Amino acid sequence: MNAQIMKILATVAIAASAFAAFAAPNPEAKMHRLSATIEKERPKLDSETMRLVAAYRKNPSEGNRAALKKRVEANYDKVLARKKAKLEDLKKTAKEASKVREMQEIVDEMTANRNLSVERTMSRFSDPRLRPGARTPKDGYLPVLGAAQNVCISYAPVTNAEYRAFLKSAGKSVPEDASDARYPAVNVSREDAEAYCKWLSQKDGGAAYRLPTAAEWELAAGHMPKDADFNCGIGDKTSPVDAYAKTLSACGAIDMWGNCWEWTSTDAAGPGGEKFAEVKGGAFDSARTECRTERRGEMRNPAKGYGNVGFRVVREK
Repeated sequence: MNAQIMKILATVAIAASAFAAFAAPNPEAKMHRLSATIEKERPKLDSETMRLVAAYRKNPSEGNRAALKKRVEANYDKVLARKKAKLEDLKKTAKEASKVREMQEIVDEMTANRNLSVERTMSRFSDPRLRPGARTPKDGYLPVLGAAQNVCISYAPVTNAEYRAFLKSAGKSVPEDASDARYPAVNVSREDAEAYCKWLSQKDGGAAYRLPTAAEWELAAGHMPKDADFNCGIGDKTSPVDAYAKTLSACGAIDMWGNCWEWTSTDAAGPGGEKFAEVKGGAFDSARTECRTERRGEMRNPAKGYGNVGFRVVREK
């Protein structure tokens, strides 16, 4: 096997990892006691899909792209068919109507998002940054595969320790509780989170920092693994950002589901037409289904801070 083929196969392996979010099951996952409607199996990238990914990356012709897209669509449709079958089974056997509603929401969501999900998978597969080591953080940041080529996202949400450094520099009062330094910075409005990003940009001098858009956040997260373990429905408060470090997102980031909602730069219209901001990822006090990457419509007042909302940043350079 020559070096070129080995390199392609290594890249395909990275693609498989991104597609399934992470490669090995986490034996400590608690999701099955929290939701009976989430299946235990995980999607796997089969050998034919891997072959088509390798062929497309070696020769990104229209023909190779069309063949890969057809396969990605077929894989997605198989998962959707299983969800639909599960829904029909629940309609007959579920003792609680909430379980049927939960699965119906997932089926409706997957049906509505089919084309978008397929295109995002294709964008990840075609991203030139998809190579060995792409999911290993460098300087605390990871490439958002499928987004603009200069977009990277932070490995973890901004911590109390990091946010306090900003407060000190601005001459503001700073809580001095060293025990919670690794916890996510919450009770921070989006406006203050944006001020933190501006401060980072001024410190760096060679890069711009900002909040991710909702679309960038979703690309970075990828589909939530079925056996993902994270802070949701377990305790009554946030946990350190690295408490569930084995649970990785599609890009390799941690703590993207549960623990705290995360601000995005995407605006949303509130019930009365007022300006709100979209948040993503769920929190410690969320239902597990609310933590799904694909869930949309969660919004908060950008001028207020919340005890279950934090943020992470995007770096452009």
